[in-house]
Amino acid sequence: MGNQIEIIDVHKSFGNHQILKGVNVVVQEGEVVCILGPSGSGKTTFLRCINFLERANAGRIVLAGHRVDFSAATRKAIKAIRMNTAMVFQGYELFKHMTVLQNVMEGLVTVRKMPKKMATVIAERSLEKVGLYDKASAYPSQLSGGQQQRIGIARAMALDPELMLFDEPTSALDPELVDEVLAIMKELASSGKTMIIVTHEMQFAYEVADRVIFMADGKVLESGTPDQVFNHPKEARTQEFLARLNFSQAV
Repeated sequence: MGNQIEIIDVHKSFGNHQILKGVNVVVQEGEVVCILGPSGSGKTTFLRCINFLERANAGRIVLAGHRVDFSAATRKAIKAIRMNTAMVFQGYELFKHMTVLQNVMEGLVTVRKMPKKMATVIAERSLEKVGLYDKASAYPSQLSGGQQQRIGIARAMALDPELMLFDEPTSALDPELVDEVLAIMKELASSGKTMIIVTHEMQFAYEVADRVIFMADGKVLESGTPDQVFNHPKEARTQEFLARLNFSQAV
């Protein structure tokens, strides 16, 4: 494998409430890592700390040749990390006053300072990949939730980041719309994109992840292949979590 991404000893508190208690995750280039765990375990906060949407109290990240301490990062260092990551959110986070094409172009033009002509070509290509090229001139309000989330994925893809982050990308969707989003993510995974995915879609994690991480109480309790974590969990908390979801997968 090529470059690895290291996220080391991440601590994060909100007031007196400690959310992350020394989380360590190393991701190999091209690896798909799915993070599972009960609500309140710190999964989303961990993702948000990676690209400085939240400022961790301690820890560091090594990404694309940049080694950055979370607690002491300069604006320049934060920009360097953000230039190499892209996030797909639970709630789409699209700009309602912009067309689909403008939404996908926005990061290329404003963050990457790319000429609009070039950004348009890349954005159109991304929309083709998620099957929504025909919606380029539509506005988010004219699309289904599944389509909006696919636009969110297209926007992240357009940036061609070193690391793609997904925060429960299907949790806000009606059940019948989930599959269309998971199908796009499966294609991305098979194309060799490096991805960290917080998800409650157990079957998806089992089929797509190279590695599954189970988090609880702000810590990584278990990490392994999907077969190891789902079929042979070592930790009692992991066993309880899977039993409560009634998820089992034949070996």
